[in-house]
Amino acid sequence: MTDIRVSKSLNSLRGIIEIPPDKSISHRAVMFAALAKGKSLIKNFSSGADPHSTLDVFLRLGIRHNFIDEKTLEIFSEGKLQAPTMELDCGNSGTTMRLMTGILAGQKFDSVMVGDESLSKRPMRRVIEPIALMGGEILSQEGHAPLKLFGRTLHGIDYVSKIASAQVKSCVLLAGLFADGVTSVTEPFVSRNHTEIMLKYLGADVTVEGKKVSISRSALAAREIDVCGDISSAAFFIVAGLIVPDSDLILKNVGLNPTRTGILDVVQKMGGQVEVLDERESAGEPVGDIRIKYSQLKSCDIGGEIIPRLIDELPVIAVLATQAEGKTVVKDAGDLRNKESDRIAAIVCELKKIGAEIEETQDGFVINGKTPLKGGVEVETYHDHRLAMSLYVAGLVAQKEILIKDFQWVDISFPEFLSLIDSLD
Repeated sequence: MTDIRVSKSLNSLRGIIEIPPDKSISHRAVMFAALAKGKSLIKNFSSGADPHSTLDVFLRLGIRHNFIDEKTLEIFSEGKLQAPTMELDCGNSGTTMRLMTGILAGQKFDSVMVGDESLSKRPMRRVIEPIALMGGEILSQEGHAPLKLFGRTLHGIDYVSKIASAQVKSCVLLAGLFADGVTSVTEPFVSRNHTEIMLKYLGADVTVEGKKVSISRSALAAREIDVCGDISSAAFFIVAGLIVPDSDLILKNVGLNPTRTGILDVVQKMGGQVEVLDERESAGEPVGDIRIKYSQLKSCDIGGEIIPRLIDELPVIAVLATQAEGKTVVKDAGDLRNKESDRIAAIVCELKKIGAEIEETQDGFVINGKTPLKGGVEVETYHDHRLAMSLYVAGLVAQKEILIKDFQWVDISFPEFLSLIDSLD
């Protein structure tokens, strides 16, 4: 296990850094290329452990791949999957398990998906239930992994989801690729839409009407997919640049999908200096560079339909709020309790240790700022990569050194994190 010490940054953070590939898009690039007949080329593939779990799952389903270099990947597929001869190990990746549930439910073979201790505690009924409505059959451990999927003939449904979840929506849409008729998903708010964008890019019959997405049985075409930078990874540098005095950063090649840019809206609402440069498009996704400067921040309320657009960024937004004048209230974020950790309880507990004025609520937290973070303590990561990096950013403005336990969980999504921090002046 790797523990690290973080001290207050004595210098401003200045420089230009290339944000690593988007994890969500990397997952989908592998999945959809595996379902498309022919050779697909994926550029700028994530080095995070989670997308590599997806790659390993497809290897066991008979899909070959070849790395041309560290980030350029060829996928070879006949457009169909083979029955696995062993369990499909999803590692720590909820995205892998939930999206693969949709893909595997309509196959002509049975399969079993397993995960690590953390993933095995995460709720899977949210994907099991709609698949059952489509005619699928899945056995679970009281709604948790391991999942045994029986290959069944599926039929389309018009599913109304109780939660805005890209993983639930994607699972149902992917099952719809193999189902008779039309499959639709309607959400209470629009969640991230990488699945719809990429499926359409690869030729699927997808339509979007407001909060409703529909798909019909489709064959996907093999194409080149260029993965943009991950705004969820950029979030840690956005917050660091805003709270470390005299900082001025440019983050290159960041995905600017409107379903993911809630953090930019919050930062602007709080008075942060953020500017988007050189906007462009890559594989159907909007992309640009982001410039961040140290700012005097004010509090704001965060809730409602913006929550799905920044759900993964809320731990580091909590750090940001400790350095903003006034009371910041985060609500409607109860699904944070179902992530790699109970992120509400975890971020409140650990930020309190280092001196934040933060209180837990049922569906979020309340933070009073601006508060000098004291530090001088050990903090826990709860096997949660986003919590680990959020605490590191907090350590950059803490008065005394903090020790972060088990920091190696960062490798799940962002193994380049420390080297990029070190590259800044």
